[in-house]
Amino acid sequence: MPSYDRLARFYDAIMDDPTPRADRVRVLVERYHPDARSVLELACGTGSILERLATFPERTGLDISPEMLAEARAKLPDVVLVEGDMRDFRLDRRFDVVVCVFDSINHLLDFADWESTFAAVADHLEPGGLFVFDVNTVGELFRIGEEQPWVFDFDGNVLIMDVRYGAGGRTSWDLRVFERTGPRTFALHHETIGELGVALSRVADALAPRFSVLEVSDPQGAPATDDSPRAFFACRRDG
Repeated sequence: MPSYDRLARFYDAIMDDPTPRADRVRVLVERYHPDARSVLELACGTGSILERLATFPERTGLDISPEMLAEARAKLPDVVLVEGDMRDFRLDRRFDVVVCVFDSINHLLDFADWESTFAAVADHLEPGGLFVFDVNTVGELFRIGEEQPWVFDFDGNVLIMDVRYGAGGRTSWDLRVFERTGPRTFALHHETIGELGVALSRVADALAPRFSVLEVSDPQGAPATDDSPRAFFACRRDG
């Protein structure tokens, strides 16, 4: 799975504002597990979501990229941050809530890896614990793949993002950051990221052996469909 290693120090500047995602997580936790005290974030990246979940007395983050974790440690020196793969991590403890947002699960291009992640999450949740994650829907990935390349200026640098929708619901994200190094010179930093679009019903079926799906909603809280821009799953661990 991708690690964003080459773009770690630019990540916060080029990504969407994390506040709406964190707010949505808080709404779902308050609705379904208001007494939760411990949270684990998978694919925590630079720690922007964990930073906004400061009401949890115990916060832990896991990410596959050491460079992203270095950025997170600079923000969150008192938070436990672990390098690991969300498909098969082992932390030897359980949590009240596990979170995975910014469509990180979509980066798993084999659906069997989604199922492995769901199993690992269940192993790390307390009985009755809450799993909250979001996905880019099939419809949204198709729309993004039909767009022309985007060009963004940030901090004197330039990001060019070219997204292409391919066979089997797979989308390729070509990300190029041109870092200004002088008045007329730039250094190129390049990552290619993949995402897999999956029907929401198939995701729910894969969750069913271990979780009760409590809600599948769009960013505004309405019921999500495969054509919504994004879907948030709130699931309770069975047993």
